[in-house]
Amino acid sequence: MAADIGWELYRSFLAVLAEGSLSGAARALDIAQPTVGRHVAALERGLGMPLFTRSQTGLLPLESALSLRPYAEAMGSAVAALERAAASQGAGVRGVVRVTASEVIGVEVLPKVIARLRAEHPDLQIELVLSNRMQDLLQREADIAVRMSRPDQELIIARRIGHVHVGLYATRQYLQRHGTPATWADLQQHTLIGFDQPTAFHRAAGKSLPLRREMLALIRSGAGIGFCQVPIARRDGLVRVLVKQFSLPLDTWVAMHEDLRNTLRCRVTFDSLVEALREHIAAAPR
Repeated sequence: MAADIGWELYRSFLAVLAEGSLSGAARALDIAQPTVGRHVAALERGLGMPLFTRSQTGLLPLESALSLRPYAEAMGSAVAALERAAASQGAGVRGVVRVTASEVIGVEVLPKVIARLRAEHPDLQIELVLSNRMQDLLQREADIAVRMSRPDQELIIARRIGHVHVGLYATRQYLQRHGTPATWADLQQHTLIGFDQPTAFHRAAGKSLPLRREMLALIRSGAGIGFCQVPIARRDGLVRVLVKQFSLPLDTWVAMHEDLRNTLRCRVTFDSLVEALREHIAAAPR
């Protein structure tokens, strides 16, 4: 096996895995398709093993490729973290900070925070990753994470924000047309905006609830009754139903790798997120 395989080969390998074809990977990387093909072939020679087979739909990864994937992804995260750190050298708050948050928090709460940060620190760049998946701070997939559960990894520092409460909401117009449910049984007569499993409302009493922005859009449009964070619902003038029957507190945290605690750009962003999310929670009672 070659000992000097360059990162660009692994980058093309990951792009082919993600896109399923040389042409898709080339578009994603903004390079020529033959270049991607040469990279994959060179990586296969360097590793001494085939990685893909061709099919009518594109390139199918072999088990060898799938086994290498997590290690290549870790390399990609490390390279991205290195590039963010290199871009952040110099005096003042500058450089790139990668923040991950759930779709609802990322769309509904963080844009104003980012705008405020950019106004105060023009040389600061924020990369916002909207995902309900737990991004791995230890692998540097992100610098800072807003999470709706307590981070339990070692080497992670976290600040507890408090509980963001979730209730069942609809527009006033929807309730005027269809009536207001008084019991769980009444929901059978309503359009429910949620998950595809029939027991979703009952399982929602668990520790986490992955709210989606498309669900929120449907509630706002008057399509039915669904889950919404209390501060967002109050801001939008939505009406809460079944208040006594359902209330879900989501424990909210801001977390980052402890190695970044003395990095100015990360510390400033971290503190701003904590302040903004506490304001978000305080904007509405339960």
